[in-house]
Amino acid sequence: MTAQAPITAGYETGGGTWRFPADRPLRLDSGATLAPLEIAYKTYGSLNAARTNAVLVCHALTMDQHMASPHPLTGKPGWWDLFVGPGRPLDPERHFIICSNVVGGCMGTTGPASIDPATGEAYGLKFPVITIADMVRAQAMLVEALGIETLFAVLGGSMGGMQVLQWAADYPDRLFSAVCIAAAARHSAQNIAFHEVGRQAIMADPNWCGGAYLKAGMRPDKGLAVARMAAHITYLSEAALQRKFGRELQRDGLSWGFDADFQVESYLRHQGASFVDRFDANSYLYITRALDYFDLAAPHGGVLAAAFVPARKVKFCVLSFSSDWLYPTSESRDIVRALNGAGCRASFAEVQSDKGHDAFFLDEPVFEQTLRGFLEAQAQARGLA
Repeated sequence: MTAQAPITAGYETGGGTWRFPADRPLRLDSGATLAPLEIAYKTYGSLNAARTNAVLVCHALTMDQHMASPHPLTGKPGWWDLFVGPGRPLDPERHFIICSNVVGGCMGTTGPASIDPATGEAYGLKFPVITIADMVRAQAMLVEALGIETLFAVLGGSMGGMQVLQWAADYPDRLFSAVCIAAAARHSAQNIAFHEVGRQAIMADPNWCGGAYLKAGMRPDKGLAVARMAAHITYLSEAALQRKFGRELQRDGLSWGFDADFQVESYLRHQGASFVDRFDANSYLYITRALDYFDLAAPHGGVLAAAFVPARKVKFCVLSFSSDWLYPTSESRDIVRALNGAGCRASFAEVQSDKGHDAFFLDEPVFEQTLRGFLEAQAQARGLA
């Protein structure tokens, strides 16, 4: 099991790929196993002598481990650059920050595009179905491999927030604090419906080839682009779309056809076209299915509070955004009520924003201050201040 740790950009100090051998398989909720397992990750900052300053950041559906360093495929800045750096909530001078690509992903962690050792070809649809719990189980293997017994904090937004909740349910003794941002304890029917539209768009693309498009030398780019377009609408708010685009036209006059007449149409087409350059279509199928299967209360007789009873020593912060209709504030309040019912210590804030679900990626001063304040308070309690 080896790892490479080049210093490549920004505040990045390490990373690479942990390779777990065949005798250390990842055991999945479906009953299947994955072996050998590879987990791609990035780190920022240094682990202190006591190994008490490690922070795990869990990424959202279409993100990856490149949270604060340029993306190798697009060259764009890291998706959480705003929050990583000296004096920022996640400070590499104080924290050892870890971000890994989830199982089922397409940026170096074992997923559908990885080579199946049994066939020598990409897994494709032979890849086993995964869950949020499987993602967290793999992260726990990585954290252990890095020699960290207890994380100072685990935090994430959207699907990352669901991973945070799963960490609290499954590994409470390995957490000091947890921050769940713009997430829910289970996927709603509306969420599942949007994902199904995206999956059907991918599978309807003739280049999908029943999931074996890599073997055929093809890519279902059109289907994946449509899936991204549909999903991206849910990440924004009506107010944000109106402010950015309204009914503004792309050019003078109407085309009287089906070109992108409106600026919002052009924007969505751009989102779709740029997405296919960095994401694998089968990974999109598998990760959206993992989200749909997520229901933290289900293994506990439908009682969410029961999932958190073992996590009474963990300090929680739950954050939501007022204009988020993908995971509305009511979902976060349900989480807080369950935490309170389990006897956990939890703080909660709804950030007023008209930017929709994606607000946690953007410059929102109240969100930044709340996140910073919670982490600083926990650092004092942990003796890290």
